[in-house]
Amino acid sequence: MINVTLKDGKIIQVEKGSKVSDVAMKISPALYKKALGAKVDGKDAELMTQINEDCTLEILTFEDSDGKWTLRHTASHILAQAVKKLYPNTKLAIGPAIDTGFYYDFDTDVTFTPEMLESIEKEMTKIIKEDLSLERFELPREEAIKLMKEKKEDYKVELIEELPEDAVISFYKQGEFTDLCAGPHVPSTGKVKAVKLLSVAGAYWRGDEKNKMLQRIYGTAFTKKSELDEYLKMLEEAKKRDHRKIGRELELFSILEEGPGFPFFLPKGMVVRNQLENFWREKHTEAEYQEIRTPIILNEELWHRSGHWDHYKENMYFTKIDEEAFAVKPMNCPGAILTYKNSMHSYREFPLRLAELGLVHRHELSGALHGMMRVRCFTQDDAHIFMTREQIKDELLKVIKLIDGIYKVFGFEYHVELSTRPENSMGSDEDWEAATNGLREALEEIGLNYKVNEGDGAFYGPKIDFHLRDCIGRTWQCGTIQLDFQMPERFDLNYVGSDGEKHRPVMVHRVVFGSIERFIAILIENYAGAFPTWLAPIQVRIMNITDSQKDYANKLGEILKSKGIRAEIDTRNEKIGYKIREAQLQKIPYMIVVGDKEMNENKVAIRSRVNGDLGVMEIEDFVSHITDEIKSKCYDNCSL
Repeated sequence: MINVTLKDGKIIQVEKGSKVSDVAMKISPALYKKALGAKVDGKDAELMTQINEDCTLEILTFEDSDGKWTLRHTASHILAQAVKKLYPNTKLAIGPAIDTGFYYDFDTDVTFTPEMLESIEKEMTKIIKEDLSLERFELPREEAIKLMKEKKEDYKVELIEELPEDAVISFYKQGEFTDLCAGPHVPSTGKVKAVKLLSVAGAYWRGDEKNKMLQRIYGTAFTKKSELDEYLKMLEEAKKRDHRKIGRELELFSILEEGPGFPFFLPKGMVVRNQLENFWREKHTEAEYQEIRTPIILNEELWHRSGHWDHYKENMYFTKIDEEAFAVKPMNCPGAILTYKNSMHSYREFPLRLAELGLVHRHELSGALHGMMRVRCFTQDDAHIFMTREQIKDELLKVIKLIDGIYKVFGFEYHVELSTRPENSMGSDEDWEAATNGLREALEEIGLNYKVNEGDGAFYGPKIDFHLRDCIGRTWQCGTIQLDFQMPERFDLNYVGSDGEKHRPVMVHRVVFGSIERFIAILIENYAGAFPTWLAPIQVRIMNITDSQKDYANKLGEILKSKGIRAEIDTRNEKIGYKIREAQLQKIPYMIVVGDKEMNENKVAIRSRVNGDLGVMEIEDFVSHITDEIKSKCYDNCSL
């Protein structure tokens, strides 16, 4: 017998050679039914995996992210099998699971249409009903190459040929279909209870635009049809909230063919942006940050010194000035570091918090661009904080509290992820361990639950990422806190300590919004364009019923504007119903309708975007309410 330690610390004994699925059944028949995969001693495993020695075991279900990935990875194989059955000459590329489902890349002479996706989906349903077992087998490298050449799978051959000569290559077989794959998978195709193909797009082989363009079919999979239906309903709602569509309708921004990936902010969009930036400045002034601004273009030598040349140059733009090489900054940190180096600093100044709304440029492939969510130039709400090692935990706690307070203003909930050292990192093991422990201790002291993303940190340090949840359940990665021992070393940063000697500071990189452009896009979709009153480009529209109230409407407009309220006056010769509908489509929070009665009584009739007709009130009462609402930055149930 061997001992298996479960996630809750309980130890159970099972026979040597037992499968993970046997252990799941021993724990609970209900768990066995829901199980999709496992982690044995922290490593990915399958329900088919045998246990031959004492270990820790975690059974994964669809409620676990890794369980979702296991199921959806299998769904991608089912998609590939269906495509090969319907279009035998198709060549397979890769087909991973992703956060929202899965995809598979295909090289084929046919162009997949929506009707063809329906046929492929029907074939997938047949394969699921057949409940085919997924059988793993391994081959030496040369035999693996031979097998894939026999099947004329050129892309698989290329992948295998890049592996070491002594590598053992794994495959998975389901029915007559075999695919190169490292796994893990669910035991059989029948575990995938509900599947839906969503779209098709172009994708370069291995993400390189020099390679052939393939067709990528996206899909998603669930263990219950009800979960799939709920997800598809969310997608429909997301389409209605698409920031590109709403941005056009509300005249907030444009992406023009003259500047792909370079957004143009229109006057109404600039109102939203300026309100956000004003709010950001207000909160950072309260938190004792000092604002700086650094150049967009700096010489190439700086980017060698910072490490960006070795780790990030494929995402950068370059130019020459007076025959000297320069780079357009993709990040603000080197500029902040040069600002720090402008003078000698004392420990008495620490923590020194330098904040910047800095415009950065990054080279993105055209296929990756998406409205203002993925652009080639954007403004990061950066801050770089310099401190002593002893100040790390206290300062991280202050940053976390600042980010939490800002997100609450918009009504966002969030979860936190801690990302650790990546493969292409720089610096010593000791510094990385100290930095990672510093972030971990801050999260634990403040009581935030977090998930660990192994190997997903920045090249210069570990990081905490904040993932916002919007009103329809989607998550967006926005805020980041990165603890950095490397940049101060590379730039030879110093401060004078209490002992009168020079010491090396520790540096924190952090953003709250992440990107102003992307955050606005998230807000547009979260609110469906109906911004809270404090953010709305137009807060009140005043509408007259007949020409006789024009002067009164203009007078009301002047009163509201004098109080700092963004008011617009609509005295066009149109029916009042038309004017109201148009204001509703523009998602204006409040509408004032004035007729002879209101004019004669020196009052206003108020309509709310949310609650409709609110009746007649004194002008002063309405001004008092809306100014209080704006000041409080209320985002929900704010109407009179």
